[in-house]
Amino acid sequence: MQRLTRGSASLAVRGHLRIHSAPSALRRHIDWALADLLGPEVRCEWTPQILKAGTYKCTLSWRDREGVAAAIASSLRGWHYLYFEVQEDTNNGGELFRATPELGIHHALTDLSGAVVLSENQINAVLKNSFDEESIRTGIASLMGIDWESALEGFRGLNHQEIAQLRAI
Repeated sequence: MQRLTRGSASLAVRGHLRIHSAPSALRRHIDWALADLLGPEVRCEWTPQILKAGTYKCTLSWRDREGVAAAIASSLRGWHYLYFEVQEDTNNGGELFRATPELGIHHALTDLSGAVVLSENQINAVLKNSFDEESIRTGIASLMGIDWESALEGFRGLNHQEIAQLRAI
């Protein structure tokens, strides 16, 4: 099977990668993996991650063929110590991949607003395998990625100015 290239594929999707925390030693390897998937002109602008000493963060946006987010998530999931999110948006919704070292990777389909969408089959599977209200709640929370959301929430929107303000208080 022939691999699609940017020249032969429609640039139908938008994507966004947020690496919240990566050890310094992995930065060059991550850059190489992203260049292989998105092209050699793509590079992360790494900045220190204040919340985890010795780690770095970056964000990256792209327009490319459908499925790039899955390829990026698959490539990054092999390295331990990474906290990241990859979002791919199409005209019909999209996909979201979130990963932490402790929880592993979570995949969810999203609607046009970015909210996680659960299918009838997923909900039926939770109901079939649950014996009480608590297990239903736990199953649905797992499908929605609540644990990943909680683990990554602390990294979002934090910058050097916010840290300076917190220290000043």
